[in-house]
Amino acid sequence: MPNSAGSTREMVKIAVKGWGEREVPAGTTVMEALKELSGKLYKEAMAVRIDGTVVDLSTPLREDTALEVVTFDEPEGAEAYRHTASHIMAQAVKRLYDKNVQLGIGPSINEGFYYDFDFGDTLTVEDLEKVEKEMHKIVKEDLPLERLEVSREEAINIFRERGEDYKIELINGLEDSDRITCYRQGDFIDLCTGPHLPSTGRVKVFKLLSLAGAYWRGDESRPMLQRIYGTAFPKQKMLEEYMQRLEEARRRDHRKLGRELDLFSLHEEAPGFPFYHPRGMIIRRELERFWQDEHRRAGYVEVETPLILNRELWERSGHWEHYKENMYFTRIDDEDYAVKPMNCPGAMLIYKMGMHSYRDFPLRVAEMGLVHRHERSGTLHGLMRARSFIQDDAHIFMLPEQVEDEVEGVIDLVDRFYSVFGFTYHVELSTRPEKSMGSDEMWERATTALRAVLDKKDISYKVNEGDGAFYGPKIDFHLQDCLGRTWQCGTIQLDFQMPEKFDLHYIGPDGQKHRPAMIHRVVYGAMERFLALLIEHYGGAFPLWLAPVQAVIIPITDRQHSYALELEQLLLSHGVRAELDDRSEKVGYKIREAQVQKVPYMLVVGDREVQSRTVAVRHREKGDLGPVSIEAFLADIKKEIEHKS
Repeated sequence: MPNSAGSTREMVKIAVKGWGEREVPAGTTVMEALKELSGKLYKEAMAVRIDGTVVDLSTPLREDTALEVVTFDEPEGAEAYRHTASHIMAQAVKRLYDKNVQLGIGPSINEGFYYDFDFGDTLTVEDLEKVEKEMHKIVKEDLPLERLEVSREEAINIFRERGEDYKIELINGLEDSDRITCYRQGDFIDLCTGPHLPSTGRVKVFKLLSLAGAYWRGDESRPMLQRIYGTAFPKQKMLEEYMQRLEEARRRDHRKLGRELDLFSLHEEAPGFPFYHPRGMIIRRELERFWQDEHRRAGYVEVETPLILNRELWERSGHWEHYKENMYFTRIDDEDYAVKPMNCPGAMLIYKMGMHSYRDFPLRVAEMGLVHRHERSGTLHGLMRARSFIQDDAHIFMLPEQVEDEVEGVIDLVDRFYSVFGFTYHVELSTRPEKSMGSDEMWERATTALRAVLDKKDISYKVNEGDGAFYGPKIDFHLQDCLGRTWQCGTIQLDFQMPEKFDLHYIGPDGQKHRPAMIHRVVYGAMERFLALLIEHYGGAFPLWLAPVQAVIIPITDRQHSYALELEQLLLSHGVRAELDDRSEKVGYKIREAQVQKVPYMLVVGDREVQSRTVAVRHREKGDLGPVSIEAFLADIKKEIEHKS
């Protein structure tokens, strides 16, 4: 391609995964190259992946490059799309409120985005419509998003001129970076690493959802900012489906259902500390009983450790240094103590009480332990995020050569549990965090062992670099509920550090002392969080074995009261949680009440049932099942409970 001087522009070769190769002039942007290659590909692309890094479509191609198109269907593509939407929202807010607002941060999140603002005046929900309208104007203007790399001093000057103190604070916190990345769209500029869509016009469908308060940088001592939540999709149909899921999630909110079904409550007198009601306790005890039975079968022994332990222990475990900000403290006999945020140090003390031989291993020690963690008030969310909760902990002490077999055994146990509740899940492997203890060799050894088990069992997994526990790498299990949302519950943490810290040892075949390896693991995770997840997953309609009331007996008139009472006592004597509704109300009203309370079975009895010693059975989902003998109903319901159907 000759230029005006008669010379030829240098050509570079691009290889697009799944689309082949072609040559383009050097300096051509990725977006231009994709447009020439395929109109469909150009429209669907949100960004591209080059050498494993996701970059903007506006990136110029200056050398031979292999690239992979990233669409909205991939997490990185949705992130670029929604992050661009958050910038559009921030620009709209700045246009509308100008000097009365400062920018905080505005990332994309799962299925949406948010932006934090420091407003001179309080924004109301009614103002969101105005912001949305301004966003549509910005989209229509189709402003290019330009990536800028400037010096630290330049970046500070840019945001100082704009009165953006929070941005300057963020820049000053980037100690390891001499070049600062910003994005500009029209008259708006933001501190950001990207990637973003090439222009505002590429964001087709969006909606602002709600307002919330958020402390700057999550610190309760810092200013409270206003956070606007929104979502964005490439197609209107996708937004409509999302809004339907959102409405269904509100209907299933565990806090709402917890009140309606009388399972638990939360009170201002104890923020973040749940109160279990009788029906909630029934569910919790059933979950605990199932947990105990399965662990007994899997070769675990159960222990209980104290709630409060002294400072020296927490210093030895590393929690005092690495976890102190999340702990509660007290003084006893002029000494410092802490309320336990984790159960593991107590398990170490129990281990040290005896002399252990290599023949004792593996030693699987389980504990349903109550723990307390100082969560920030702004992060509390019903049972999902509480300050006190029961952790279904276990600590496995083993020979180093038993590590892979034990990790595999825990994975099988976790799979057994989740299949009973009908959950699918995906797995993530988290590696050494920046704030951690132990040698590189120990961490590499532990991480390699976890990888080996996942590979052996042919389990696909995502790697979260730097997201492990401070004492070891971990495998996390993320459950998917009926609405497609994911929740991290189970975890397996491999630890070579605690045995060192607590000087744990065993006597080997050679008669010498050796150091055991150790696994920390949970299945439910936190009992409270798992219960919240079950409430929302089932919409309060628990499977029969978990239902607080499994059958309600409904006499049609007072004449059947004696027979109904006999039925109640019979069911109770066989371990069925039954209740008699003998209120002076119409049968239809009582049935509707039982339906609202999600009771699995309604047993209606009239004169005919009394004479034939039967019950007219109704199921909360299947409706009227007809008359059944007492013996047949009892046999069926006991079988359903036993099999956890």
